[in-house]
Amino acid sequence: MTSTPSSNLHSLAQALVCLGLCTPLLAQAETNSEPEDLPALSAASEQASVVGVSSGGYMATQLAVAWPERFSGLGVLAAGPWSCAQGSLSLALNQCMMTRRGVPSLDELEARRQRYIELEQVGSAEALSQLRAYLWHGEEDEVVEPTLGDLLAEQWQQWLASPDQLRVARSENAGHGWPIRLPSEAAPGPQEWGDCRQGGGSFLLSCDDDIAGEMLDWLYPERAASDAGEPSNEPEGEQGGELVAFDQSEFAVKGLADTGYVFIPEGCDAGECPVTLALHGCQMNAEAIGDTFIRYTGLNAWAAAHQQIVLYPQAESSMANPQGCWDWWGFAESTWQLSPQHDTRSGTQISALLAMLDRLQAAPEQAD
Repeated sequence: MTSTPSSNLHSLAQALVCLGLCTPLLAQAETNSEPEDLPALSAASEQASVVGVSSGGYMATQLAVAWPERFSGLGVLAAGPWSCAQGSLSLALNQCMMTRRGVPSLDELEARRQRYIELEQVGSAEALSQLRAYLWHGEEDEVVEPTLGDLLAEQWQQWLASPDQLRVARSENAGHGWPIRLPSEAAPGPQEWGDCRQGGGSFLLSCDDDIAGEMLDWLYPERAASDAGEPSNEPEGEQGGELVAFDQSEFAVKGLADTGYVFIPEGCDAGECPVTLALHGCQMNAEAIGDTFIRYTGLNAWAAAHQQIVLYPQAESSMANPQGCWDWWGFAESTWQLSPQHDTRSGTQISALLAMLDRLQAAPEQAD
């Protein structure tokens, strides 16, 4: 799997959530042009969701807690409790991946959230209580200990208005990553697919489980499949829609790559389709594994069948963030801040992600 992380910065390159082997970058040649602006699609302002794996799971929770009124659902795979790192790399490594310094205190984290509520830096308890949440963790996860996933579930049990809004899923023999059902033409390979316990090069785990479909079915219980039919296991982005590269530079903040991707099902360019933000884990961006996460998680297949836009923002690798993680410990905030605001409405990456959602939900004439 991956080596045991140490508490120094050098270990970040080996330890920070979802390590993988590099494969070619998703070619811009597929679009035969430079990426254009993210389109304004008049997407539905209701029923947006955010899902993520590992560092993307931590960021998904941060986004949902900061702006719960903008979302109806949250999906988290292989991550721990909200604000676990509290702006500290040391805590991120030693208490939010491994628990060598003990497990994080949920009481302490809740006190942090209450302070944020008083300062209007996160959403209200009432708005948060209305979400639906789907949480998954592999019992054989050696990167983010399953105990941390249990603590995340405990947080949401406290926050949600009813236990009927929460589904907690565990896979007994699964490791760290995103379980998938392999497409029919694909064979498992060490550079691309992992087996169910080991992440391979992409940390997409060939467990023969459609976790994406199960998760989105839970987050959208009222949605019926459109005329596109039921999801298949064929290559995604090639069925019932278009995968488009877009220029992320207008949303530029520390840690974001130049190019992002959006899957637009047939008919969704006419407006009123909801949006799912899908956040990759560390070393799962296009820079590291090409289009593997963007095409093969199962999200696009469900989206094509249910008229759902899927936004794939991209983080980038840097000296401060060598594995291309989302900012769940504060690296993207000002270096002089003693208490980074990465997990609040003021967080730079949270603000950029919300601006992307705003763009998709804007009417075309409002894009300028």
